[in-house]
Amino acid sequence: MRKMLSNGLAVFAGVVSLPVAGTHADSAKPTAAEHRTEPKDSRLAFLRDFFRQGNCPAGELAPIFLEAADMYALDWRLLPSLSFVETSGGKAAKNNNLFGWDSGRAAFSSAAAGIREVASYLAQSTLYRRKDVDGILKTYNTNAGYAQKVKDVMRRIAPTAKTQK
Repeated sequence: MRKMLSNGLAVFAGVVSLPVAGTHADSAKPTAAEHRTEPKDSRLAFLRDFFRQGNCPAGELAPIFLEAADMYALDWRLLPSLSFVETSGGKAAKNNNLFGWDSGRAAFSSAAAGIREVASYLAQSTLYRRKDVDGILKTYNTNAGYAQKVKDVMRRIAPTAKTQK
């Protein structure tokens, strides 16, 4: 009995000492963007290719653009296109403001935070809420030709919003 009890304790101690999934690994846990933008997500390839062709720093943020678009039900090409038109995909961005938000005066703690905040505003603000891409763009910048310029970039990224997620 004593031997059986000590063997049982050894086995129990071994099981208890095994690393628990989700403790140390949490720090390396993939973000929501990495979960949603698996390699099979063709949108990620389209975005990375587009930004790479333009030698744009925003290419590193492709998963964040997709995460934000998915989270707020925006056309996945809209935010990258706005960043391209406004700051050449981050080349001219100041204060992590890829979108020229608030006439370029807005500052964000990181470019990723800026993407998420602008996406949230475009989806939830009374100015933009319940508008399609044309309505969003008309409100975003009223200059003649602006909406067409952004939509041209959207088509350069991918001819249609419908691609494999």
